[in-house]
Amino acid sequence: MRHAVVIGASMSGLLAAAALSRIAERVTVLDRDELPEEDVHRRGTAQSKHAHGLLARGLEVMELLLPGLTADLTARGAFGGDLQADCRWINEGRRLAPAPGDMPGLLVSRLLLEGQVRRRVAALPGVTVIGGSQVSGLTHSGDRVTGVRLVSDETITADLVVDASGRGSRTPAWLGEIGFPAPEEERVEIDLTYTTWVLRRRADDLAGDPVVIMAATRAIPRAGVALAMEGDRWIVTVGGYGDSPPSDYEGFVSYTKTLPAPDIHELVSSAEPVEEGRHHRTPASVRRRYERLSRFPRGLAVVGDAVCAFNPIYGQGMSVAAVEALRLGEWAGRGRPAGELFRSIARVVDGPWDIVVSGDLRLPGVRGRRTPKIKLINAYLERFHRAAEHDAELGRRFLRVANLIDPPSALLRPACLFRVFRGSGRGAAVTPAANTRERVAS
Repeated sequence: MRHAVVIGASMSGLLAAAALSRIAERVTVLDRDELPEEDVHRRGTAQSKHAHGLLARGLEVMELLLPGLTADLTARGAFGGDLQADCRWINEGRRLAPAPGDMPGLLVSRLLLEGQVRRRVAALPGVTVIGGSQVSGLTHSGDRVTGVRLVSDETITADLVVDASGRGSRTPAWLGEIGFPAPEEERVEIDLTYTTWVLRRRADDLAGDPVVIMAATRAIPRAGVALAMEGDRWIVTVGGYGDSPPSDYEGFVSYTKTLPAPDIHELVSSAEPVEEGRHHRTPASVRRRYERLSRFPRGLAVVGDAVCAFNPIYGQGMSVAAVEALRLGEWAGRGRPAGELFRSIARVVDGPWDIVVSGDLRLPGVRGRRTPKIKLINAYLERFHRAAEHDAELGRRFLRVANLIDPPSALLRPACLFRVFRGSGRGAAVTPAANTRERVAS
């Protein structure tokens, strides 16, 4: 392949470019934003102002695509830990049993991560990253896409165009312009609004634990996450389905008191803000079913949020995008029809999508079809989390699924079912407690 063009220089587009650089002579990444030299927020990545999770599988794939990335991030202040021993995972108001595990995690701000990935990708042989270049449409010849057209009326030819432009992708409309059908779209209306504050971090906050991830419950449809990050800071994001956290810090602190467990309130009630609070609203999780299309132009691919935009509170987007980038590189190297790529991407998305949709449809304010299967799975998972409060092996199995290592079906294997039904009648909701094992140094 002589030339590939990637639309979008966010994480999905950058990782796609890294994968394509192995098989293409040239890769050009185009983004409508002017791309900053420093690690600062920009208009096209509004989510960068909020907490971001980097799951174990996502970190593994990023390191594969960009060897040495973890060491570079660590040298700039990111730090690692054990995803089971050092993190407070709270589901149904209960903390997953902490224990030494086998899944390393990395705590890093979205700004530092994206900035370092962009610098590394731009330094790859044959790769050019260009800001201030907005794509207005596709060029084509017959059933083949031949490049992109910019708002400046300039055209750029390419053997492959990859749309990694995110939730606002215009590929469905562009397909109609060149005589192809748009994909079916699935939406789960969640009406999620959340607020984020950055706080100063002290060594004894939360008894040294660097992560709290707290899921909403049916009784309390509010969720939150607190992540330690470089610069001795916390980033704390909390939100609700159908309601909005207050904009002032005092109101924010009061709101955290209503979450399903007290851990985040414990943190924010004694912490010092270092940045102003920021709001964001996500109306829906959206999945575009490209794999179901019977016709699709050659020379075009779609990845990342342009295919499936998850509820961001689950923290899956970057890691799913990383795995999709691997699939894109494998597909492009074989020169196969687009349907093969989309079916491969669908297999990547299926598990995380099922987790998000099933989890959100537990909540009374979320609009969507509650099938008997979803109701049965959610009833089982409630029992699972009761048992996993005391059973570290169940905790390990849950985290392997949550971190995209194992499929959700792994939680239904006979050995897992036995442990759940044996242990789900025990105990009450857990309260914060110090983890006695050695803490991650910050």
